[in-house]
Amino acid sequence: MGKTKHTGPVSLPKKPDPRLWVSKVPFGLGKVKPHHLRDTLKTVWENRDNLKYASRILTRGVCDGCALGVAGLKDQTLTGPHLCTTRLNVLRLNTMPAIPPEVLHSDIDALREKDSEELRKLGRIPYPLLREPGDRSFRRLSWDEALDRIAGKIKELNPRQFAFYLTSRGITNESYYAAAKAARFLGTNNIDNASRICHSPSKTAMKRSLGIGASSCSYKDWIGTDVLVFWGSVAANNQPVSTKYMYAAKRKGTKIIVINPYREPSMDRYWIPSIPESALFGTKLADDVFQVNIGGDIAFMNGVMKHWFEMEKLDPGSAINHAFVQAHTNGYAKLKEHVLKYSWEELERSSGLSRERIGAFAELLAHSKSAVFVWSMGLTQHRYGTDNISQVANLALLRGFLGREHCGLMPIRGHSGVQGSSEMGADPFSLPGGGFDEETVRRVEEVWGFEIPRWQGDIVGVTLENALLPDDHEQKTRLYYLSGGNFLETMPDPDFVKQSLENLDIRVHQDIILNSSTLLDAREAVIVLPAMTRYEQPGGGTSTSTERMVYFSPEIEGPRIGEARAEWEIYRDLAARIKPGKRHLLRMEDAERIREEIAKAAPNYDGIQHLKEAGDVFQWGGAWLCEGGFCPTTDGRGNLLAIELPERRQSEGRFHVTTRRGKQFNSMIYGNTDPFNEAERRDVLIDGGDARKLHIGEGDAVVLYNRHGRFFGRARYAPIRSGNLGVHWPEGNVLFPKGVYEGHAGIPEYNTDVFLEKAETFHAQKDINYVEKRIEELETEVG
Repeated sequence: MGKTKHTGPVSLPKKPDPRLWVSKVPFGLGKVKPHHLRDTLKTVWENRDNLKYASRILTRGVCDGCALGVAGLKDQTLTGPHLCTTRLNVLRLNTMPAIPPEVLHSDIDALREKDSEELRKLGRIPYPLLREPGDRSFRRLSWDEALDRIAGKIKELNPRQFAFYLTSRGITNESYYAAAKAARFLGTNNIDNASRICHSPSKTAMKRSLGIGASSCSYKDWIGTDVLVFWGSVAANNQPVSTKYMYAAKRKGTKIIVINPYREPSMDRYWIPSIPESALFGTKLADDVFQVNIGGDIAFMNGVMKHWFEMEKLDPGSAINHAFVQAHTNGYAKLKEHVLKYSWEELERSSGLSRERIGAFAELLAHSKSAVFVWSMGLTQHRYGTDNISQVANLALLRGFLGREHCGLMPIRGHSGVQGSSEMGADPFSLPGGGFDEETVRRVEEVWGFEIPRWQGDIVGVTLENALLPDDHEQKTRLYYLSGGNFLETMPDPDFVKQSLENLDIRVHQDIILNSSTLLDAREAVIVLPAMTRYEQPGGGTSTSTERMVYFSPEIEGPRIGEARAEWEIYRDLAARIKPGKRHLLRMEDAERIREEIAKAAPNYDGIQHLKEAGDVFQWGGAWLCEGGFCPTTDGRGNLLAIELPERRQSEGRFHVTTRRGKQFNSMIYGNTDPFNEAERRDVLIDGGDARKLHIGEGDAVVLYNRHGRFFGRARYAPIRSGNLGVHWPEGNVLFPKGVYEGHAGIPEYNTDVFLEKAETFHAQKDINYVEKRIEELETEVG
């Protein structure tokens, strides 16, 4: 924990800087770019039936979009108003009326014909629903009937046979905490959340390298750092307000570096609507882009360190911060020996970058006195994601970029509710305020007053796999309780996911809207429970931003939807029905009492109990974790770790493929055309040289295939590293394997290898053995 406190927002320069302008043509006319004014007017039109309520949400509530922590229209980084299209896009979820009964109770096949966007626009779920085998539509239930049905089933089951999952859709710390407590009260550790699927390697790696599990710095440290590195992160698209921080950093002389296989247009240039100069002429963001191979980051970082050690040989102290390394780290000699064993040929081949380009980045960092490293799922969602992040930590430790102003490591979060999820214990590997070690278990048991099961809970992927176990298996998942989420559109191998979800006895969907997974069958029953948004939650709620700011979002007066209830209240009441004799141990009477208990169960959150009014906020851990270089590890030192290169082989016609986001928020798609590159949802981003070698023209129909699935799309020439492809998520999930998890943190694999062919060539193969033989060769090569 740091002692230095965050000093609050700073102001932007008042004079414009034409050197940063993208174009002198106002408003980017003729450029491919988002149309912020048009999108804002569209939001006003969509919310025309509830404009006053929408206005109160925007001006008083904490943003339920990304995790930059905008409260009302302000934050703790910069003065002035903040509003982005992501927040405007999700606003309608909070102001929609209820789904009309004639639509809600229509034939299930009619509902299934709608895509997720159409289902979302139907409106809010107004009351509990039930659909059993043979039912052609949902029928209405009372809350007592719904909870009794769920409770009765759970009472029949072994605690290993039911599980909970919470998405990040506007869920508050209070709800995460209530779910975590209810699950353990019922005897199960099978509870997981969306944050772990995205950033568990970040937490795992930072714990083993630095002893911390959250961002070590604040957004304010971006402004004035020598180098700001975005690694596998498209913050301009996924966290648009961050572009204002990037602008402020550029005005202070910060160099912005992007490391990504695809040269993302939004990270090159952006028209920031809340800054007049940028709204008119745009802002150049990236000073340089290093286009690594998909999965080439470990080799790239080993190359950076190899270059440093070579610099050190010629001029000791020119690259490594020896004073910091000697005082605050372990493992230097072993790391050096490990890195130097690799040849430059190996590192170039794996990373996709030349020795000269690797050296350019290495020297930039070596000559910098400060740096902040920001990353997202481009680093985490690999089968070696934890190793990726430990490599980032290695770079920071070798240069001493930790525990001081303008320095740090930041796993940037894409949703306002995710940082607190594991910190509240809604995670198979965590309890409030810690991991799952015996000391933490005993500490939390003292607060809760009941015994916590000691067995390891299952991650979401394993929970889905267990739904297909034989009926008599003691770990077969029979009931899955889902608070939001849509695994059909977020997990690899959608066909497998559908089979698993339909093989559950009972599936509970606690949500504000319908989605495609809600409409699937189940063996006994599908039960739908209407939830409140964070702005409707009695007593208000809190959320934790990427930079560990805990914000209070008040209950906002306005229309309420039918019988929707606060999520924490539903968990409490369900648990009380299952164990009525021990219901007094739940002690979650209201939101304020929950916050008081969180302060005891999660010591870092001491202060949350004082958050009661709009604008209330505190930052746990201070401005910088590991302040002064002292890490909360057993010996107070950071650990430098030797990381092996991933195995990589490739030949003609075989590509590495990954996913990217378009005009969307998580899996919620708001447009079929990407506003930054005009790509359609089924376009395949490919290097023009690679395409021409295969006689593929721009716009040609193509097929990507491997043993997991086939993706039919159209080639789109793009500035992407040769040998790599980009497809949109979730459409591309058909190509990714089920059951493949990162070894340390259990995150699913969202990168793979594929064959690419013109569709006419693929369909012309008369012998299916041709395709099967190629796939067999592919698996031999990459396995």
